[in-house]
Amino acid sequence: MMRRALDRAAKGLWTTTPNPRVGCVVTRGDEVIGEGWHEKAGGPHAEVRALENVDAEGATVYVTLEPCGHTGRTPPCVDLLARKKVSRVVAAMRDPNPQAGGGGERLQAAGIAFEHGLLESEARELNIGFVSRMTRRRPWVRLKVAATLDGRTALEDGRSQWITGPEARRDGHEWRARACAILTGIGTVKADNPQLTVREVQTPRQPLRVIIDSRLETPHDARILQGERVLVFAAREGRLPNAEVVVLPNAKGKVELPRMLEALADRGINELHVEAGFRLNGSLVREGCVDEFLVYLNPSFLGDAAQGMLDLPAPAGLGARLKLRLISTAQLGGDLRLLARPA
Repeated sequence: MMRRALDRAAKGLWTTTPNPRVGCVVTRGDEVIGEGWHEKAGGPHAEVRALENVDAEGATVYVTLEPCGHTGRTPPCVDLLARKKVSRVVAAMRDPNPQAGGGGERLQAAGIAFEHGLLESEARELNIGFVSRMTRRRPWVRLKVAATLDGRTALEDGRSQWITGPEARRDGHEWRARACAILTGIGTVKADNPQLTVREVQTPRQPLRVIIDSRLETPHDARILQGERVLVFAAREGRLPNAEVVVLPNAKGKVELPRMLEALADRGINELHVEAGFRLNGSLVREGCVDEFLVYLNPSFLGDAAQGMLDLPAPAGLGARLKLRLISTAQLGGDLRLLARPA
């Protein structure tokens, strides 16, 4: 039943931002009598959808996130569960939002049995960005790289379209679609003139587009400045068309990256998808801003003159190298996708 609830929660993968993805299944014995999921911020919570037109007295409710006990855009779900006279609530995980906590205790106070921890790791993975924003005040940062087998991501002049095949590019757009925001740097804007939008898959909304441009060098006719408004982080005051400029300088005249992540969290960004060049990639890694690497490898070589994945200093020895933990692998057409996190 909890796996069914997780499947329902995943239906909101691209739409719930900045809210968590939540699914709910209501049962009486082995029979499912109601189910639902949270679709978008401001809309009914999963429990509300699952309990619509359902006689739930004495029922068991499986929900992927602890029912909320506070009033936000919608009333507390614990009150609804009490009115419906359910007998038991099983949550996959507790709510990391300090404002929403205590739902389980309120259920117990109302005489409803409350348990949590069933398939907790799967529920956390589904809401890894929401948990990050609630507990660390920063989004979960996923750095996407497309490279050859010798680790090259672009020609010497910065051109990188296209290293991987259509299947890998489509998969990359699916990862874009689940993110709350997509980030790139001025180097990629100049070299590739990207749109930085989701195009290869249908999506009900476009993620926020973000540029790191310390000196505000983005050409005014750049494709990324077309369409929905863009957020630009800079190191000095200035303006760009169709853009909001946020000035966050560090001591070196660049953008202060950790503060940028805090600013994005304050805007409700749960998952940040990065598609940038090797210099910005390296800066993000050096400053501890990357949580996950999404790497697409193409069976080809570009040679030493081409650009690499990350601009990192050479380690003092093999033991000091950046080590990763492999999460998953998949073959997409002729390319290989690796998902890895710092070990």
